[in-house]
Amino acid sequence: MICSTVLVPSGVLGLGFDLKALENGLKRKPNIISIDGGSTDSGPHSLGSNTSKYSRAAIKSEWKILMQAREASNIPLLIGSCGTCGTDSMVDWMEDITIELAKELKQSIKIAKLYCEQDKNFIKMSFKNHKVLPLEPSLKLDIDIIQDMKHIVALAGAEQIQECIKTGADIILAGRATDTALISALPLMNGADPGGSWHGAKIAECGALCSNNPTSGVVLVEFDQTGFTVEAMSDKALCTIETVAAHMLYENADPFILFEPGGYMDVTNASYTIQEKGKVRVEGANWIKSDRYNVKLEGAKIVGYQSTLLVLLRDRHYVENSKTWIRNLSNFLESQIQEKMALDSSSYSLEFRLIGVNAVLGELEISSGNPVEVGVLCIVTSKTDTISTEIAKLINPFLLHYPLTDNEELPTFAFPYSPVHSDRGCVYEFALNHTLELNNPMEVFRIKISEV
Repeated sequence: MICSTVLVPSGVLGLGFDLKALENGLKRKPNIISIDGGSTDSGPHSLGSNTSKYSRAAIKSEWKILMQAREASNIPLLIGSCGTCGTDSMVDWMEDITIELAKELKQSIKIAKLYCEQDKNFIKMSFKNHKVLPLEPSLKLDIDIIQDMKHIVALAGAEQIQECIKTGADIILAGRATDTALISALPLMNGADPGGSWHGAKIAECGALCSNNPTSGVVLVEFDQTGFTVEAMSDKALCTIETVAAHMLYENADPFILFEPGGYMDVTNASYTIQEKGKVRVEGANWIKSDRYNVKLEGAKIVGYQSTLLVLLRDRHYVENSKTWIRNLSNFLESQIQEKMALDSSSYSLEFRLIGVNAVLGELEISSGNPVEVGVLCIVTSKTDTISTEIAKLINPFLLHYPLTDNEELPTFAFPYSPVHSDRGCVYEFALNHTLELNNPMEVFRIKISEV
């Protein structure tokens, strides 16, 4: 007997989905529409700056379609990790969009907001009481580092999402949450197999990435008391044993184990069978409940201010000797910065990346080629925005004219825009890779209800 059917429109709101596939999914009468709204894929900037990675216009456009689908189907609509980072203000930002759309669509809705942002004083106290525990790779943490955090969020699990569902809300806007909790919460509430609930949620977390047509977006998962069945909703997509089983490798250090708040899921004994064309049946995953309830923490802090410059080398002499040119230029610039700005190298960093040569791997690059041109990206990071800008301006003329050797004419390279330097502002880094032990699942989470 099917306990719950969950429709997942896409791996993340803002990425897009196939409208016909969504329509196909709605015809199957799902019990809930669940979609993720965030990620740490693009680094700590969203959390540090408290901003969305995705365009508001794109979010509103796709959310409108899902709100219309929810209204027509009379089922809950759930999004987690609102505004990419899941801070409290990003939940409110998502609520503003929801209210705008409700008025435009003339919908009357009940909204449940799940707040996941953490008070620094509480985290400091928990750290002192040994309730904040490191994960691998371990990051240095102390009271001062916690104080320096711009924002700290705890990742909600199934229990917190379930409390939101119990409010009877039409739309649930959750702060930072695990991708899988958004999908597993309702099946677990309705008596589905715990191992299958978490396994199916993991498989469907990125929508049609578990199919042979990832960009189609929409998948439907049916959960029952022994496992789950997953199916892509696009007419041009199929789930296969390989595409489904392979998703346990996605963003997962161990292809058999997945840790979640309150325990972990083990798929060592899982079996995969084709139920019918494009539809995969999965059974055998186990859920192992932990003695203690822990949630993951994410925090970001400012580590400096950054300016960048970009110049393009096309002269064959310089393209072929770009690494030597950068090495010579770096040494020269350090002496100039010391002489003219009285700054030693401990107060700033200067990094060059050769686009077309080794921009991704740097000195680890083992492949070589013969590029026609090379882009030279210079990244300046310092303790203040004023210093990074001044260093960038000092570098400017040398990046344009610095010769490879002393006995040759000054070269002139190409700047793609003017001014050549761009001030990027604050640079953040993740400074928490820890879990927080809770006395109960809702201890550090808050739910607020509103009606439109």
